[in-house]
This record gives sequence, structure tokens and C-alpha cells, in this order.
Amino acid sequence: MNQLQPISQEGKRVLTTIQLAESFGTDAKIINRNFQRNADRYEQGKHFFALSGEDLREFKGSRQFDDSLKFTSILYLWTEKGAWLHAKSLNTDQAWDAYEMLVDEYYTIKENVVPLSKDQALVTVLRTTADLVEDTQTLKAEQQEIRKLMHEIDHKVEEQITLTSGEQRRLQKGIAQKVYEVESDPKVRPGLFRELHREIKDRFGVASYKDVKRKELQSALRYIENWIPRKVS
Repeated sequence: MNQLQPISQEGKRVLTTIQLAESFGTDAKIINRNFQRNADRYEQGKHFFALSGEDLREFKGSRQFDDSLKFTSILYLWTEKGAWLHAKSLNTDQAWDAYEMLVDEYYTIKENVVPLSKDQALVTVLRTTADLVEDTQTLKAEQQEIRKLMHEIDHKVEEQITLTSGEQRRLQKGIAQKVYEVESDPKVRPGLFRELHREIKDRFGVASYKDVKRKELQSALRYIENWIPRKVS
């Protein structure tokens, strides 16, 4: 999936029809047709935003889009729940896989913050200080205290650091492999994805699989490998 330019409307991440169609491996006309056929299921503000008139001109003026939107009189912006309805209408493996990816990597806004960066900076300062006083007999006791504190902070960093982006991808791949291994019906898979994600969050006490601790990665992978969905357990 190509890198998507983030778009927000009323505090929610959204996608244009063209972006959604490209992500799902289909055509914008099909997205529009499915919407028209099932319009009673879509709620503005919940599943989509429809921009026209001054709102649309202001929206276009603040962003650089391709020429295909130049003469658009109504622009539809799809929320995460709207994307789910479109994935359900298309009901293809590519659409469901793309939807899972969008939920994890686009609709869920999460800042990439280095865990305990201040503590790690303090560790560096303490190491430098310890080296400076190493040969000073009168400061041996202080050196010992500094190294003790340095060890405690290093341990704290190790205990709290979460998965890197590569490790997150590894865990996500393991989840997908397990779901496809236990279920061949594409209509059933989305429920199994949600079930396994929920059980990982419960098992490791995190809000998202991305928050699993690095030291628990192998344990999480083994848990996924041995996982049995409730319906066949």
C-alpha cells in the first residue's frame, strides 16, 4: 500500500474515494456505486463527510490533490467505519486485508515516541560523569552510587521499551498467517482478526499489539502460533 497523505476532518482521519479505491484494489466508480446502492446504511459524520460549496473550496485550497478532483462538486471523505462498510460491500481478500492495514497504520493516530528518552539521556550523562571520577579516590563512593543509579535506569528502559516498526510488522504477519491458516472463509476472517487482536491485548495487558514489550516479542509470537479461535476450540 502506498504511503497515504494524512487527511483529517472534524478530528477524524478520513480518506477520499480515490484513496479508498486504490487501497482496496478497485475503482472509484465501484465505491460510488456501492454507496448509492446502500445509502441508507451510511450516516454522515459517522461513516463519511460530504463537502460542497465553500467547505469544498476551502478544503481543496488547503491541500494539493490530483486533477481528477479539480471539477468535483461533492467530495466524499470516508471514516474508518465508512471504510469498513465498503470492505463489507466488496468482500474481497484484498479489501479486508487493506482495511486491517488502514486501521493499524492510518486511521489509528499514534505518535512514534522513543520510550524514556529523557532517562536514556540521563544514562549518557551519568556514564560520562562516572568516567570523569573513575580515578579520583575521594569520589569512589559517589561513583558507586552513580553506577547503581545508571543500572536502575537501564533496567527501567529495558522493561518499558516497546516493539520497533519492524517487530510490529513481524507480529502482524504472524497474526495474518494464523488467521489464514485456521480459516479459509474470507467472510469469517475479519472476526478472527478482531478476536486474536483482543486476546493479545488481554494476554499482554496492552491497548494495542504495537505496545507489546520488546522483551515479550517471542512470547507473543508463540502465543499466536498456538492460538485456537473460540469457535473451533
